[in-house]
Amino acid sequence: MTHNPLLQDQGALVFSHMGFYVEDLARMTQFYTQVMGFTQTDHGDLGPVQLVFLSRDPTEHHQVVLATGRPDNLNFNLINQLSFRVRDVATLRSVRDHALQTEGVHDMQCATHGNAVSIYFRDPEGNRIEVFLDTPWYCEQPLREVIDLDQPDEAIMARAEAIAKSRPKFQSRATWQAEMARRMGYVKD
Repeated sequence: MTHNPLLQDQGALVFSHMGFYVEDLARMTQFYTQVMGFTQTDHGDLGPVQLVFLSRDPTEHHQVVLATGRPDNLNFNLINQLSFRVRDVATLRSVRDHALQTEGVHDMQCATHGNAVSIYFRDPEGNRIEVFLDTPWYCEQPLREVIDLDQPDEAIMARAEAIAKSRPKFQSRATWQAEMARRMGYVKD
């Protein structure tokens, strides 16, 4: 097997954006700009395909590209999920409440993974979206337990911590991140 230089230089390969096909470009653009807070940075045609470029980061021209041409005969979504991080429980609740008021949004679920508190829902074309808040803990995954976002912030975080602590590999997120940095070659032994 040949040497892979991407394994040595952590900055050589950095995830930037994703694109996916949609059925209704206008509806999906409206959803991602009005509900998910993206800004449309560009749009246009590339041959027969219409594209909309969206970003939430002024240093990235686009983080999501919506493209026309999604086949209407698929019986499942090819996208497992799009995930977005928020800074606090209040923002998580706000996104949940706004999404629930949006036509076409469905399948809202609130959960904790111990290492995060999340909401999951489907956009108007059925793609799953996760919006999450990191917790200060690590616990082995997969783990998913229902959580009530209408509880006070302290109760939500206490429940997430208790669930995380119940797992055998529980540790602080900082400890886990330090080990991952070592394993990924960011920190030399």
